[in-house]
Amino acid sequence: MNVPLQVFGTLVLILLVSLTRSFVFVIIVNVWLLAVLSMTDPSRMVVILKLSMGITFFTAIVMLPAFVLGNTYSSIMITTKVFATITAMGLLSHSTKWSALTQALKTFYIPDIFIFILDITIRYISMLGEFSLNMFYALKLRSVGKNRSKYSSMAGIAGTVFLQSKEMAEDMYHAMECRGFTGEYHINDKSKFKWRDYLYIGIIAVFFTLFIYFGRV
Repeated sequence: MNVPLQVFGTLVLILLVSLTRSFVFVIIVNVWLLAVLSMTDPSRMVVILKLSMGITFFTAIVMLPAFVLGNTYSSIMITTKVFATITAMGLLSHSTKWSALTQALKTFYIPDIFIFILDITIRYISMLGEFSLNMFYALKLRSVGKNRSKYSSMAGIAGTVFLQSKEMAEDMYHAMECRGFTGEYHINDKSKFKWRDYLYIGIIAVFFTLFIYFGRV
């Protein structure tokens, strides 16, 4: 499927879910998302469902006081909207490569500096998170008995992560300099629309029509 079209359709769907006041429309969107989710790879489906259900459960706990005080409709509405939003973003992120997503942002004329910061930030947050976790496990395996200097140990991990991030940033800069990267992103994809893309456009048009219809009911 055309990635820019998929990104645009996901954003439109999330916008419609956020703006609607119709509970029926939100339920229809959730049913469609679950139907699409059921056709994905089982491992991806489990990951997306865990994330969606976890955040939805947290939202339900936050909205519990409003539910108890009688604001039932708004509490259920917000909770179901959160589930639809997280599921839609999960389907997009797990079905599309990150390089294709950044390319889609360039298609929408997003500034290069924004794409560069977003690309590097998310990638290095993941890498430094794994590095910190491995250091924590190593410290835990080397510790015998009760550790009375937890703060100094955490400070040591934080200092090591800072030095590692500085070294990685310098290596990345030299690598980009050697490859002639000037901070500009170029689009190389010249693929044309296929029948799946036109079907996806039709589905988004149907959801937009349902949004207008249920907004008038």
